[in-house]
Amino acid sequence: MTAIDKIALVTGAGSGIGLATARKLLAHGYSVVLAGRRQAPLDALADEARQRGEDALAVACDVSDAASVAALFDAIRKRYGRLDVLFNNAGRSAPPVEIDELSVEDWRAVVDTNLTGVFLCTRAAFGMMKTQTPRGGRIINNGSISAHAPRPNSIAYTSTKHAITGLTKSVSLDGRPYDICCGQIDIGNAATELAARMAQGVKQAHGEIAIEPLMDVELVADAVLHMVDLPLSANVQFMTIMASKMPFVGRG
Repeated sequence: MTAIDKIALVTGAGSGIGLATARKLLAHGYSVVLAGRRQAPLDALADEARQRGEDALAVACDVSDAASVAALFDAIRKRYGRLDVLFNNAGRSAPPVEIDELSVEDWRAVVDTNLTGVFLCTRAAFGMMKTQTPRGGRIINNGSISAHAPRPNSIAYTSTKHAITGLTKSVSLDGRPYDICCGQIDIGNAATELAARMAQGVKQAHGEIAIEPLMDVELVADAVLHMVDLPLSANVQFMTIMASKMPFVGRG
């Protein structure tokens, strides 16, 4: 099966890392299902793809809602009949407040999207991949640098991203009998609208505000493409890609 025969699903495809990755996969011959909460940016990307002769399907989906995810996968079955790649990229954060000031509602909103949403999409993709012909596929989870170390006042986001590491390992193990590979990409300071605040200065572990360097989001898309293009006999279990001088490795 060549790339042009392969079907990929990108969640959070309307902006940032998801948008860049979807464009990259489309440019390399993948048919791409574009999922996100807002229909308009998905439609715009799908129209852009069609003008270039690429194949894209835009489906509005709230990954935290089981019925919405079921409808998304019904659309994939109807249009393509299979799924070869899932990039679990959709995510959200909570207000950067002290732990005792974080509302239960904000905590649950982050958990529902970043963890339960990944489970729901993975669960549906796993079911397709283990029964389709040819069997198997690849699932890639966006873990973030926060899967390794927290930023100040980020308990909800950090907790979910640490949990994604466990989910990635479990799916990687349980997918072996069905030729389903699962890996994780941990991204630090890609230049997106979400990360723009890094260039203005953000709170550091020692309490001071400091400007952090950013990297081109296209480099992240290239990294995902590398993971996706591997044969199912090989897997990038974990990859960290980050702005080289961001304050992650070392002590401040």
